Amino acid sequence: MKTKLFDYVERDNFVYNLSGLTKLLCFLFLTFTSMYAYDIRIILVMMVFSFIMLKISQIRFEQIRLMIVYVLIFLLLNFVLTYLFSPQYGTEIYGTSHILIKGVGRFNLTEEQLLYQITKTMKYASVVPLGILFILTTNPSEFASALNGIHVSYKAALALSLTLRYFPDLVREYHDIAIAQQGRGVDLSSREKLGKRIRNVMNIFVPLIFSTMNRIDIITNAMDLRSFGKHKKRTWYTKTPLRPVDYVCIVVSVSAFVFVVVFSKLCNHGRFWNPFI
Repeated sequence: MKTKLFDYVERDNFVYNLSGLTKLLCFLFLTFTSMYAYDIRIILVMMVFSFIMLKISQIRFEQIRLMIVYVLIFLLLNFVLTYLFSPQYGTEIYGTSHILIKGVGRFNLTEEQLLYQITKTMKYASVVPLGILFILTTNPSEFASALNGIHVSYKAALALSLTLRYFPDLVREYHDIAIAQQGRGVDLSSREKLGKRIRNVMNIFVPLIFSTMNRIDIITNAMDLRSFGKHKKRTWYTKTPLRPVDYVCIVVSVSAFVFVVVFSKLCNHGRFWNPFI
């Protein structure tokens, strides 16, 4: 399978060379920045910045193609369901109503609702590249040391690191089992009826679950034999020390968050930018 979700590939560029702690803090503060403001102007700047950083990181489209498809489906469903369940929420937020398309009952498409939903969709779209950057450019072991650097328990940090490290292997193992089952005549294509295809997929999940449990048991026993968890603290082999460029990135991220909060309070008088008044 060419697509390897969450598969870390070492590269030499500006983003990859940052410390794991730096990337974690930048991701958190920039995400807070995007989530706090409902100002489409700020969100647009954040979106452009996110895609620029994604380009600088040299992540290939093949690595993220499947994730992009899932994200687009989620954004589309979210956009449609938001309107179906709250078609007048935008007018409640902005306090005005400018009808674009006359509908039935409360389903009138207003400029306020459209601005709210577009802003909300762009908020999610601006955060996704940041998440992709953090996951695909951070070594799982360094990610664990970064979490421990912000006082997360090293046991929980290492557990999450092992999850991220194992996920690409899980995808590849699923692919290998699927090929083996198809070689035995198990049809997973669209030519088979849906009910039969679901039963055939279960023929893949059962051995996958058992192999996963076996691998977890092996790792657990290996960690127990090495007295993992005996001490309250531990050192990290892959921990990258902070350099001047790391401090600059952290300061810029924190400054961006503070600026957006202050700008929203002073200029927008709240989280929402209201161009209708």
